[in-house]
Amino acid sequence: MKINLRGKNINITEPLKEYVEKRIGKLDKYFEQETEAQVCLSVVKDDNIIEVTILLNGMILRGEESTPDMYASIDQVIDKLEKQIEKYKNKINRNQRMKVSRDLKVEPEIYKDEEEEEEPQIVRVKRFAMKPMAVEEAILQMNLLGHDFFVFFDAETEDVNVIYRRKDGNYGLIEPELS
Repeated sequence: MKINLRGKNINITEPLKEYVEKRIGKLDKYFEQETEAQVCLSVVKDDNIIEVTILLNGMILRGEESTPDMYASIDQVIDKLEKQIEKYKNKINRNQRMKVSRDLKVEPEIYKDEEEEEEPQIVRVKRFAMKPMAVEEAILQMNLLGHDFFVFFDAETEDVNVIYRRKDGNYGLIEPELS
């Protein structure tokens, strides 16, 4: 496994680097092909934070942990990633056994415009590569990332769509149309 390690507000010592490589390297047994892991270690006040992002067959596995001890953070994020990998593999096997309908019913929701004294600002911009995927794969990816929504390129319609988790536990699908 190729590991890209960087640090923010922390001096990455050789023992820490070796520990990260050893622990992250153990995840390699789950992958059939060469995989890349982006690892960011940072310190904010008394919190030692580790963020790990692994690209896997066009899917993204991501884990983040924060504890007072960097080594404990590393161990906890590895546990979290192993659970995600297991969930991913189980879901893939289950989906291969039974082909599920790709149709989702979306109910429109009414949102009220709230007037605020200060206008919100864009404080972060994210860019990411998108591969064509089915709706079920997008739901899986969203759940693996632990997000409430996911933007993806629908392989069937060849459009950019958004899948989101509704408050009732179901999913919604937004299919934008140009007017």
